[in-house]
Order: sequence, then C-alpha cells, then structure tokens
Amino acid sequence: MIIGVPKEVKSCENRVSLIPSSVRTLVDNDNVVFVQKSAGEQIGFSDEMYEQAGARIVDTPQEIYDKSEIIVKVKELQKQEYDMLKNGQTVITYFHLAVEPELVDVLIKKKITAIAYETIEKEDGSLPVLSPMSEIAGRMSVHLGGRYLGNDFGGVGKLLGGVPGVYPSTVFIIGAGVVGTNAARVALGLGANVVVADICPNKLKEIDREFNGKISTVICNDYNIEKFIKTADIVIGAVLTPSKKAPMIVKDYMVQTMKKGSVIVDVSIDEGGIFETIEKPTSLDNPVFEKYGVIHYAVPNIPSCVARTATISLNNYTMPYIMKLVNKGFIAAVKSTPELYKGVNTFQGKLTNSDVAKTLGKPFSELSMLIGF
Repeated sequence: MIIGVPKEVKSCENRVSLIPSSVRTLVDNDNVVFVQKSAGEQIGFSDEMYEQAGARIVDTPQEIYDKSEIIVKVKELQKQEYDMLKNGQTVITYFHLAVEPELVDVLIKKKITAIAYETIEKEDGSLPVLSPMSEIAGRMSVHLGGRYLGNDFGGVGKLLGGVPGVYPSTVFIIGAGVVGTNAARVALGLGANVVVADICPNKLKEIDREFNGKISTVICNDYNIEKFIKTADIVIGAVLTPSKKAPMIVKDYMVQTMKKGSVIVDVSIDEGGIFETIEKPTSLDNPVFEKYGVIHYAVPNIPSCVARTATISLNNYTMPYIMKLVNKGFIAAVKSTPELYKGVNTFQGKLTNSDVAKTLGKPFSELSMLIGF
C-alpha cells in the first residue's frame, strides 16, 4: 500500500498522524509511506527522523494526495484539501461528519472511503481511538479553565484548590464519560470542589465508586443545571454523542446566571457543543470570548495544546487498525474487525453511518450490502 501523511492544516493543529516508529513498522511490512515536509517538526519529529524510518519526504500536500492510496490524518479534511482528493481514495482521520454536511457531500461525490476514528466502536460500546484524545481533552479542560479563571486572563482571580482559610473553586462537569471522568480526576487532584452531572445513574455510581464519594454527583436535568451553574467557577461540557450533533443542554438564560469572571470550557464543541451561548468553535490562536461576563473556551482540538503527547498516544491506538487495513485490504479488514466496520462512514459514494445520515437528513446505505458481507 502507498500511504500519505499530509501536514495538518486546521488552525493551530500541531499533531501528526504517524510518528517515525509507526512509519518504520509500515515500511518494514512492505508499504510505501510519503510524509509531507515538516509534518512533525513542531513536536520534535524531524524530516530526517522520518527518512531514517524509511519515509519518502515530499514538499507539497498535493504530492501526498496524488501519490497515495490511503491518506492518514488527525483532523477532518479542510476546504483547501477537498480538491486534492482522488476519486476512490481512502482517508482515515477524526471526521465528526454530523456537523460537516459539506464535507459529507465531497466524500460522497468523490467516492471516498472515509474511516472515522471517533466511530470505531467495540462491542462493549467503548471507543478505542477516541478514548485517548478524550482522556487528554478532559485533563486539559481543567488546566485551561483554571488558567482563564486567573485575573491575568480575564477571570475572577480564583485558585482552583484555594489555600488554607480560603474555599476552593467549584468545577461543574456535565457528562460522566471519559472526558468528564478525567476532568474530575484532575480537578479533585488540584483540590477543587467537584460536581458531576449525567443522565445515567450508573455512570454516576461509577464516579462515586472510583473517587470514594469525594465528588458530588447529580442527575443531569434543567433543574440541577440551573442550580449548580450559578455557583460554579468552571463549567465543563463533556457530553459525547458520536456521529450525532451534541444536545443543547445549557441554555442562554442559564449562562446569564453564572458568576462574572467564571469560565466555560466546552469539550463537546467537536460535535456542535452543548452551550447555547457558543455559536461556533474558537481556535487555539484565539481561544476565548466573553459573553454575559463569562469566559467561553470552545477549541475543538484541545489535545493539540500538548501535541507530542497526544500524537504518540494516538498512534498507540490507531496503528493496529492501520496495519489491518494495509495487510488485509479494506474489505477483509472490516469483515474481520467489527469495530473497524463501524468506523466506515462513507464508501463508494454512499453514506454508511446511520446516525450521520439521520442527523443530516441524507440517504443511508448499509455497508454490508455494499461489500457482500
């Protein structure tokens, strides 16, 4: 197989899809890997390191797309990449297609095989490739909230854990999945007062059990959100809805009741966000805005803040699937790997993810019917 690694073009995205050791593994298995010049330079992976691993360095993204059968990325295709796609190409990345209708049209028109990392799902419902980035985003959300809570970044000027004689900050986390649990772990470790809300009582039981009752838990409904958002210093959106648009849980009027100088960090912004006061994502070069005296942080690629850690972690989870694709071929790989089957969002001009199809109101085709499975 011929695999291409373009440099990411999303604003301030410093991750790279394959690290040199992954390239070495692919090359040792008789694959050809093209890497765009400087693709990993920002996080300490030089072109020389890729060449030593067996990669072939090319200057432009167009060369990557022209030469490659499989394109491996980190973030969804950006508009400047659409025209570079070749008909019938395979692209593997985080897509979040439920909020990308234009991209869906491009993938269908060009008959792209789109494998979305975030919809690779095991039988137990776990998301093995989304999980490591969720862990990082959850942990970072608390650090980011604490940073913007400081006076130097426009916040009210509170320390997360307080000091003797001064009550700690309160962190209210909406969602008790991987993001929420990791956010809770860091917030508690820093000494904050932590409250977690979720619609699932069993998830709240898991939180209570894991943290030995040190974290308060409440059912996620309008009443509790209205109650706890008023006293929170940091509110973290940690609701996961893969292949669907995130529900608008926190209404405009609720945010208006928050304390001046408090902070919102919406990790759910990848799927559209859960705060009505956030109309569109922000970016790492302009991460926050203020509304009703509340600082809003809505960056969709939080792991890029710690891009080297995130990239290495990502490769730990993606490489087994990439190896199956290149060693077995697409059809054999998805037939033998149920979670990879679920990762296929488009194939041969058809939309094969039912949730995305329903969300966007587009026709759905069952992948098994297209590959004779």
